[in-house]
Amino acid sequence: MITVFLVDDHEVVRRGVADLLEADRELRVVGEAATAAQAMARIPALRPDVAVLDVRLPDGNGIELCRELRSRIPELNVLILTSYTDEEAMLNAILAGAGGYAIKDIQGLQLVSAVRAVGTGRSLLDTRAASTLMAKLRADADDGPAAGLTERERTLLDLIGEGLTNAQIAQRMFLAEKTVKNYVSRLLAKLGLERRTQAAVLAAKLQAGTNPDAPR
Repeated sequence: MITVFLVDDHEVVRRGVADLLEADRELRVVGEAATAAQAMARIPALRPDVAVLDVRLPDGNGIELCRELRSRIPELNVLILTSYTDEEAMLNAILAGAGGYAIKDIQGLQLVSAVRAVGTGRSLLDTRAASTLMAKLRADADDGPAAGLTERERTLLDLIGEGLTNAQIAQRMFLAEKTVKNYVSRLLAKLGLERRTQAAVLAAKLQAGTNPDAPR
């Protein structure tokens, strides 16, 4: 069972999302909040597996809320669910530790799948969020953070950027899956990152920066 907490200032949206998620037997909504302050008061006590956060809240924004919640509860998985395809918000959400970013007119079954994916520690961006973010990254490529990586670490980063699992990376690099898991942990630490999503974003940014013919 994956437990979920919803944060959105519109009650109708919260109720609709709650009904949708609870129709899946593996998901259970354990709480709701309309403001960042309510969320900060309730989520640490309930310890849900996933927090679904809107970006714009009456007393703050979901990105700062994500950062604060994950600093207090590192194991919390966060899905940003918003109406806005703001590229800076997407990038900042990923850098704040969100496991995914989806637009509110996402199909119902896709939202359920997204919550389940984020709840099990996987990372995702929906198609429009990903394309918008990639366009932003291509327009502002900078490989500074990866300057000190070894050739193996750079290869590993590229494979993470391709969306490969540890098992798939192990096959590609002829390593044991446990070894890949350790390498990934060390790579994230070296880059100062917390999640694979952040590494995937960086990989895409580097690829765009080294490929002048990439579409913009």
